[in-house]
Amino acid sequence: MAIFGRRKKEEQEAGVKDRDSSEDTLNDERAFYKKPTGLRIFIALVYLIAVIFLILVEIGNINKKAVIKNTYFLRINLANIIPESVPNAVLINTIAQSLGLHDFYQVGLWNYCAGYNGEGITYCSPPTAMYWFDPVEIITSELLVGATISLPTELTDALSLVHTASTWMFACFIVGVCLSFLCIFLAPLGFSKKPRWSHKARRIFLRQLPITVLTGLALLFTAVGAVVATVMFVIFKNKFSEQADFNIEATLGTQMLAFEWIAVGMTLIGFLMQLGTCCGVCCCTGKRKAERKRQSAIQEKH
Repeated sequence: MAIFGRRKKEEQEAGVKDRDSSEDTLNDERAFYKKPTGLRIFIALVYLIAVIFLILVEIGNINKKAVIKNTYFLRINLANIIPESVPNAVLINTIAQSLGLHDFYQVGLWNYCAGYNGEGITYCSPPTAMYWFDPVEIITSELLVGATISLPTELTDALSLVHTASTWMFACFIVGVCLSFLCIFLAPLGFSKKPRWSHKARRIFLRQLPITVLTGLALLFTAVGAVVATVMFVIFKNKFSEQADFNIEATLGTQMLAFEWIAVGMTLIGFLMQLGTCCGVCCCTGKRKAERKRQSAIQEKH
């Protein structure tokens, strides 16, 4: 019995030594693991920048204030709607203005604004959720009673498609800014203070994957909104410019396009960083690299 008791005691002592040795090894490995404070701050700043530019996109053209009034998707100029080659073009254009037409109209996410070349913006329509730009309705509503104007049939035929695309664009930008705002606070949690190899499967599925999905959705909605806006208003611009019977000058809002694509770029950076972290936790722990650093440091001491 004494022999068995002595053996059991020796096994317990060996187990304690092995456990202590493994803990020391883990502590040594953690000593070579850099805490991700800088990465957390960086990714929070990335999503903060994305939110700022998305907000600029969403408040663009809602009033006549500086910066906001110059942030629009499309601007159409009707000041010289009748080409100069037409006899009495100047007089006809003057008559068009007297009928109620403004010199220019510009489109934002929530509304449109109109004005005159010498005065600037004189009117902005009330902000409306799911707003879509209908030039036929706008111009018709501004003409005097009984006055009419014929717009290109190619433009009027595409209005139903514009309505659908504008609804998707509006929804994507709203959802995109909300998700990006959440990412400011949640995305940094994807960078753990512990080494990747110390993570358990439960942590991977409860933290890494949900945050990766969140950042992916933020990128998806922001990118879809930007793509729909860019394609739709480029088509609008081309349709206006192709009309030989009317001298309609259409220009894209470069400031608005720059803001939305900067936001897309920021959400892409954030998603790639989180995707890399998730893949690192799931597939590439980096334990061997840390072990090599630990061994080299031990050899340098000796």
